[in-house]
Amino acid sequence: MGLSRARPGRVPSFSSVILLAGAGLLAALQPPAQAQTARKPSPYENQQQLRIEGAPSPAPGVPRAGPPSAGKIGSQAEFARLARVYNPGTPLEIPHVLFVIDRQRANRLYFIDTPRYALHENFVRQQGLMPGMDKATLIAQYKDPKRRFLFGTLSWQRDLPGYTYEFWEGDRVTPALLALTDATLRPAFYDTLRFKTNSTQQEETARQASLEFVTQEALLREQTFLPLNTGRAQGRLRIVASVDDAPDLSSTDIVVLDEVPVALPPVAGLITQRPSTLLSHVNLLAKGWRIPNAYVRDAVAALREHDGKWVELTVAGNGYQVTPIDPPAVPERPPEARPLPKPDLQMRALKPLDTLAARDSRHCGVKAANLGALKKALPPLASVPDGFCIPFAQYAAFMAQLDIPGRVAALEQRADFAADAKVRRAELAALRHDIEQARPDAEQARGWHELWQTRLKGRGVFVRSSSNSEDLPGFSGAGLYTTVPNVTQADALAQAVQAVWASVYNFEAYEARRAAGIGHDAVAMAVLVQLAAPSDSSGVMITRDPFDASRRFVTYISAKRGLGIKVVEGKRQAEQVMYSSWSKAVQVLTRSAEDTQLVPDAAGGVREVPVSDSRQVLDDALVARLAAVGRRVKQALGGSADQDIEWAAVGDGILILQARPYVDGSR
Repeated sequence: MGLSRARPGRVPSFSSVILLAGAGLLAALQPPAQAQTARKPSPYENQQQLRIEGAPSPAPGVPRAGPPSAGKIGSQAEFARLARVYNPGTPLEIPHVLFVIDRQRANRLYFIDTPRYALHENFVRQQGLMPGMDKATLIAQYKDPKRRFLFGTLSWQRDLPGYTYEFWEGDRVTPALLALTDATLRPAFYDTLRFKTNSTQQEETARQASLEFVTQEALLREQTFLPLNTGRAQGRLRIVASVDDAPDLSSTDIVVLDEVPVALPPVAGLITQRPSTLLSHVNLLAKGWRIPNAYVRDAVAALREHDGKWVELTVAGNGYQVTPIDPPAVPERPPEARPLPKPDLQMRALKPLDTLAARDSRHCGVKAANLGALKKALPPLASVPDGFCIPFAQYAAFMAQLDIPGRVAALEQRADFAADAKVRRAELAALRHDIEQARPDAEQARGWHELWQTRLKGRGVFVRSSSNSEDLPGFSGAGLYTTVPNVTQADALAQAVQAVWASVYNFEAYEARRAAGIGHDAVAMAVLVQLAAPSDSSGVMITRDPFDASRRFVTYISAKRGLGIKVVEGKRQAEQVMYSSWSKAVQVLTRSAEDTQLVPDAAGGVREVPVSDSRQVLDDALVARLAAVGRRVKQALGGSADQDIEWAAVGDGILILQARPYVDGSR
């Protein structure tokens, strides 16, 4: 199978006019495909000249025959002659023509020879329309209602199908200027045009101008392919109805699923045929494992012929490829040993969250230590719910009483345990059962209960993992260990702590450590007992554009109503937005697909209730505030590593529930 394609027969292809498509184009990962935002790359943002693959001439700036612009476009061929094309011959190709409207010259329209001029300003300067234009004047062309020029782009959208015109996401175009643009373009173009919005502000402008428009979200819904993590891998392709139905999945399998699962052991590659949220635990693990991961519409039908066979899967920014290969003759090498931070097993005292600092990761793990540091650093922008840490030493003492280290060592000496994933799954389940059902240590449990009552007033708490084998550079451990939500009863607190301890031996966690070369005898589990937050909305954010590492001024946010468990599970698509501190624009990628939300149950745990409001979860003001909090979190945790942050909004307040280094395993 070659490059993935949009649904055949829906739209005419520009390939016959100006493109040379072929499988070799898949290897060209630059310029980045902005599929996730239905946008073309910007030379302003990348601060460099973009390389154009498959353009009808050499790179922009090289002289071309013909006039530099046209006042009308009367056919597809004329559009193609003027167009620059990103990602040609792929589902993400973007043929587009820049245009300029000069209001000082009776709204004269210029369709620019776009391969010749990378930027609107280049055309304006070289044509002598505004000699000596300085930076302030240029910026005004995107923000000033009285601006002289309107700078826009006209594109072919193959998945609509149809043509759209648009402005830069940060353009503060007014209703009057938008109406002028529409009235100027339509008589000069041969086909129907629709306005495409690139920000929530532009959506509101279109409503005020009484113009029909196409949103980014609508375009993204039509896309047939989305790269969640780029890379290349070899393995046996397996079409699996559910992970639960395939207990023998291994690190040599390339798995094709209907939807992203809640949990997944390490595999060689992942394809799902339903869209998911980039920041679900499984998608974050795929990045940490550095495996190719993609959404491909109708993937099961498209890849049926490869089921059970060895293939090479390549996921690039602009397409995917599956190629049959021979099975490997040499078994896969075991991974190199990866050392873990050594836990301090001498500190047995419970640690209130506000007493923790980064150095306390040796007692309580990085997760708890980071939250302790943030509890002091974030106010008044945001806060961290109060809580306390049960340190590594208490876990180690309890495991020693049950002789868990000895039992694990004996298991690992067994040939069937080493060779058979089904055996490991069953034996680990038995181990967890014994840990969870063991009688709590009376002294330890008394201490937990007393601090819960005195410091947290016996209110509902989340009981969460904070091991020395998660939230590490290059190994996030996202979702591998257990969280027990909204514990409200005294006896349930001890049960929850032991459930978190037992999750060290969750099958997916064990397999992930095994694949990463992490010794199980080096793992220690601290527990974070933290006040539950009755969230109005919650989710995850990353302090950069996860699709384009060069856009570090962007914050990516996913959100759903209620508690954030549904966001990280990724079963249904969350609301996904991006905020740029450079353009100040909010771009909506998807609205939430959930029709229910999770809320705390007074009797303990959570319950599901219908969502009665609109599909919109976040307003622009909250998006901007979350982005500011994200920048502060990154700064407070050293300022160099981008952060993967779990957050919640309660009334007017923002709560931070976790911050870990963002692991980008794309290749």
